[in-house]
Amino acid sequence: MDLKFFKKSKSTLLFLIVFCAVGIPVFYHLVKVDDRLPIYNPADINPKLVDISVRTKSRNHTIGDFKLINQNGETITNANYKDKIYIADFFFTRCQTICIAMAYNMSELQEHYKKDNDIMFLSHSVTPVMDSVPQLKKYAESKGVIDGKWNVTTGDKKHIYNLARKHYFAVLDEGDGGDNDWVHTENFVLIDKEGRIRGSYDGTKKENMQKIIDDITLLKEEYKK
Repeated sequence: MDLKFFKKSKSTLLFLIVFCAVGIPVFYHLVKVDDRLPIYNPADINPKLVDISVRTKSRNHTIGDFKLINQNGETITNANYKDKIYIADFFFTRCQTICIAMAYNMSELQEHYKKDNDIMFLSHSVTPVMDSVPQLKKYAESKGVIDGKWNVTTGDKKHIYNLARKHYFAVLDEGDGGDNDWVHTENFVLIDKEGRIRGSYDGTKKENMQKIIDDITLLKEEYKK
């Protein structure tokens, strides 16, 4: 065999080995699908769901400060959800329509994450005057709510409605939280450890619960990196 040909072939083979070792990972990085959940800001969401005062905000949206009262009469604030992933929804205890399916699905999620201290749940009553602490306690017991895991809350109506419209973007209705204002929404909202919105789902549909579980898995992987 010609020595020059042998040297040339050896050089070519070495080049191909180096190219594959370096090029394939780079190519994979360029073409692989991003497996991170999106971070939602007001400008990314259906404008009908977003209060006009924040509709154009395109970055750094987080759930604002809140102060609520749970089923045990305890004050619940953002501090209770610090460094937690949580699912939020809006309901009322006397609801006989969508809230029945929502409560069942939320309880199923609670059961799934029963031993996972990273995951919590937060429900806001949209009829806080009627949903007193004793009423919330009765409701929580009937739904199998685990204290410290799932807070079922009441509070100032305007504050709760402000959270629904300007922070969680959970309702289509407009209003000011006054006596004649009313919201009714099926949305479950996924919030990450920084208080950012990472997903929104129809909480009446059982098949969406697996989507939430899959998305939480992705989110937890994100925090491992």
